[in-house]
Amino acid sequence: MISMCDLENPTTREKNATMYEVQPGRSHPLGAVPDGSGVNFVLFSEHATGVELLLFAAANDPEPLQVISLDPQEHSTFHFWHAYIPGLPVGTHYAYRLAGPQDLHNTGNRFNPQKVLIDPYSKGNSTNLWKRADALGSADNLHTSMRSTVIDATAYDWEGDQPLKRPLNESVIYELHVGGFTRSPSAGSQYPGTFRALSEKIPYLQALGITAVELMPVFAFDETALTLVNPQGQQLEDYWGYNPISYFAPHQAYCVSPQEGSHLTEFRDLVKALHRAGIEVILDVVFNHTSEGGEGGPTINFRGLDNSVYYLLDPRDRANYLNYSGTGNTFNCNHPISDKLIADCLHWWVQEMHIDGFRFDEGSILSLDTTGNSMQYPPVIWYITLSETLAETKVIAEPWDAAGLYQLGSFPGLRWSEWDGQYRDTMRGFVKGDAGLVGLVASRIAGSADIYQSTGRLPTNGINFITCHDGFTLNDLVSYNQKHNEANGEENRDGIDNNVSWNCGAEGPSDDPLVSALRQRQIKNFLAILLLSQGVPMLLMGDEVQRTQQGNNNAYCQNNALSWFDWGLTERHAETLRFCQRMIALRRSHPNLQRSHFFSGQPDDSGQPDIEWHGCELDKPGWNDPNARALAFTLWGQQRDNDLHIMLNMDTQALDFAIPLPLAGKKWYIVADTARVAPDDIADPGQEQTVARQTYHVSDHSVVILLAK
Repeated sequence: MISMCDLENPTTREKNATMYEVQPGRSHPLGAVPDGSGVNFVLFSEHATGVELLLFAAANDPEPLQVISLDPQEHSTFHFWHAYIPGLPVGTHYAYRLAGPQDLHNTGNRFNPQKVLIDPYSKGNSTNLWKRADALGSADNLHTSMRSTVIDATAYDWEGDQPLKRPLNESVIYELHVGGFTRSPSAGSQYPGTFRALSEKIPYLQALGITAVELMPVFAFDETALTLVNPQGQQLEDYWGYNPISYFAPHQAYCVSPQEGSHLTEFRDLVKALHRAGIEVILDVVFNHTSEGGEGGPTINFRGLDNSVYYLLDPRDRANYLNYSGTGNTFNCNHPISDKLIADCLHWWVQEMHIDGFRFDEGSILSLDTTGNSMQYPPVIWYITLSETLAETKVIAEPWDAAGLYQLGSFPGLRWSEWDGQYRDTMRGFVKGDAGLVGLVASRIAGSADIYQSTGRLPTNGINFITCHDGFTLNDLVSYNQKHNEANGEENRDGIDNNVSWNCGAEGPSDDPLVSALRQRQIKNFLAILLLSQGVPMLLMGDEVQRTQQGNNNAYCQNNALSWFDWGLTERHAETLRFCQRMIALRRSHPNLQRSHFFSGQPDDSGQPDIEWHGCELDKPGWNDPNARALAFTLWGQQRDNDLHIMLNMDTQALDFAIPLPLAGKKWYIVADTARVAPDDIADPGQEQTVARQTYHVSDHSVVILLAK
C-alpha cells in the first residue's frame, strides 16, 4: 500500500500554510459545484485510503497552489470524499491524487498517489501540459498532467430554448464529425473545426432538409491516444474521438477559447442555433470503454480512482482487463456507481445542454454483468428506459460489441432504436446487383417487421443506413471493391474486408464517363431506397456530395483532408446534392413514408391495401426467384396521402414494369428516374411529367418513383 505521506515535501507544506480554508462540505452532488460563495468537491472511491485535492491557479502551472489532504473522518461519507472551500473562484483548476491498495492480481486495485487524476464529473479539463507517455507506468506526472476546471454550469441564457421533441418517425438523421465538417480551408471558417464553425454551416443543413444531426463524440477525448505513424512517417491521432476521458466536458479542441472555460457556452450556442433552425442534436456517446486502455495504458481518472469498480476485470487474474470493446478495457456499466455516473451524465446533457438524443457506441456492452454475460434486465439500460427525464429523448443503440454479442431486434428495452446493420448489408448487396434478395429487400423497405414486429417493436426501432463513419463513404462504396487503408500505418490490416461494395468497373478514381455515370446513378439509387424505406433514415456527412476517403474504410486516425468535408464538392457534385435534397423533401412531404406502425396489407374503405408488392408484373414480386434483381411496390394513400409507386431495377439490363391503374380521377406522374440526366432525374414539386402508358421502361441499375394525383 502507498500512502499520501510519500508525496509531502516542504514546498507543499509551506503553500498549505497560507491558502484557502477547507470545510467538510456535502457528500452530494458529485463533481465540483460552485454556489456563489465557494465550491463543493465530491469524489467517489470505495477502496481509497487517502485523497488529496490539488488546486492550481492556472491551467499550465506546474505546481499546485494548494494541496488539501482530506481527513477520512471529516471529509468522507461512506465512499464519497468531499470538501467545501469558501471563496474559491470559478475557473480554478484542480485534480486529485488517491492512495490505496495495489493488489493487481487478487483485487485489481491500482492506486498510485504519484498519479494526478481528473474528476470524472468535471465540466471542463485542461490539456495544456498533458503528456500521455508520462501517465504510463508508476512515476509522478504532476508537471504533465491534465487538470479539471471549476465551471459554473448555471451561467447561461437559453433564451427559452428547449429540446425539440420531434417524433422519431419524422426524423432524418445526418451523422457528422464536428471537427471534420469545417476543418478544410474550403469551409472558409474563421475558427475551423469548432462548434462555432459548425453553427455557420446551419443554412446548408437546413437546405439539405435533415431534421437531426448525430454528432460523433464531443465528450472530451485524448487525441494523442494513438502511437501509429503513416507510411510517410507522420504521427497519426485519434480523429473520431472514441477514446473518452471525461463524460461531462465538451471536447476542448472544438472550442475557440477553451482556456477561458468557454466549453459549455460554445457548445450551448451551437445547440441553441440548431434548435432555432429546427434541427435536433443527437450525441454519439461512448460508455463502453475509456481512453485508459488495457494493462499498459495510462492513468487518467477511473484506473486511479477505483479500478476494480469501474472496469470489468478477468476473474482468473484481475490484473487483466476483459476487452469486449476491442480497445483494451470494458467499462463496468452495471455497477451501481457506474450506473449512476452514466445516468447523471445523460440527465445533465439533456437538462443543462438541451440534447435531444443519444446514440450509444457498442451499446451491447451496457447489458453486460461483471463476467461479461448479457443480462436480461441490465440496470443501466432499464434506468435509461424508464427515466422520466429521458422519456422524450431519443435513445439509439449500436446493438453489438467487438466480442461478438449481437442484439439487433433484441436489445433490452422496447423503446430503444437500433442501428440496423442488416438493412445496410441487404441494401448494399441488392444495389450492387446480387440476385435473390428481393424478399429481404422488401422486409427492410417495410421497416424490418421480421426483426421487430413479433416483440412489440415498431418501424422506428430501426435506424436505416447504408454508410456511417465506420466503413466506406457512399462514393467509395461504388468506387472500390477492396479497402485501401495503407495511410493508417497498419499495412492495410485494419478495417473490415467484407464491404459488399462494387467499383462499377474500375478501382478508384476513373476518367471513364460511363463508369462515372454509373457510380452517380448507384449513389442516387442508394439515397432513393434509403429515403423511401420505413424506419428512420441516417445519412453520413458528405455522402450527398460524393465525399471520398480514397477507399479508406477505417479513417479513425486521419485528421486531415482524407476525412474532412471538402466544400468544393457542393459545386462539383451539385447534381447529387440536389437529388438528395429533393428525396429528403419527398420523404418529409409524404406521411406514408413516415409511418409509425407496420403495414397491415389490409384494404381500407376505398378497397386498397396500404401496400402491394410487385415484380415486373403486377402482384408477382418473385419472392422465390433466385435470379430476381427487380422489385416494385405501391403505397396506396388510403385517404391520408397521395399514392406512390416505386420500381427498383438492379439488373444488368433494362426491364419493362407494369404499372397499376391509378384510382379514379388520378394520373401517374414521374417524380424521379435515376437513369435520367439532371434535372430530369428528380422533378421539382409541380413539374412532374405524366406517364402515358401502363408500363414503364426502367433502365438497368435504376430507381423510378411515380406519384398519383
